Amino acid sequence: MPTVRLAPVEGGRELAGWLLARRRAIEAALESRLGGAVPAGAAEAEALRRFRSFVLLALAEHGEPAPSLEGVRTGERRVRRWLEAWVDAAAETAGPDAEAVQQRLAPLRERFLLALRETTAARRASGAPLPGKRRVVSAAIDRVCDAFLAIDADTGAIADANPAAGALLGTTRDRLLGVDAMDFVPTEARELWWAQLDAVAEGSEPRRFRASLRDTGGRPLTIDATVTRFATRARTLALVVARP
Repeated sequence: MPTVRLAPVEGGRELAGWLLARRRAIEAALESRLGGAVPAGAAEAEALRRFRSFVLLALAEHGEPAPSLEGVRTGERRVRRWLEAWVDAAAETAGPDAEAVQQRLAPLRERFLLALRETTAARRASGAPLPGKRRVVSAAIDRVCDAFLAIDADTGAIADANPAAGALLGTTRDRLLGVDAMDFVPTEARELWWAQLDAVAEGSEPRRFRASLRDTGGRPLTIDATVTRFATRARTLALVVARP
């Protein structure tokens, strides 16, 4: 069982990367605790997705971001059980580092629940209707749990990314912008990546493939990648969603 080594300075970012890498194992432990798969359409499931994204952002950026609660249609009492189960599942997956993971994630869970409680109370006091589902694209990307990269298909430069991509690669989102994406690809895997980028630039069909990456520390990563073409007058971007 992989352990979580929490370094004094880089611990948050390291834990964020670990949470991404062990996502499937955590989901399996969560399903075991809840007695089945999380219903994708449930309002609580959307709150859980927002919480996971909030955790990754808070850990990776070493800051105190406000949870993104736009469109969340459930209250604190209904979602608490789900969030507690997810934190417990992450701790269970951490094995000998369970207590350390609990100590890092529990305050973030309570901060998220407090924000949800305050948002619900403010909405009821004002009588304001629930927000609609329309999103600003960049904000939606930041809330996605999977790593997202927008790569210039001609130059390989990273034009955009989300916090989950920064956590996966051992850095921050801002530090990814403008960097050559091939810096995060092992030499022997670059030909495959360029072939996929070229294929996306020349066609309109999404590409799906198994690929290799490496983080800033050189740790190898294996991901499932989906690449979609996005063209403007100035350039063609390959929109990459990477899932460990």
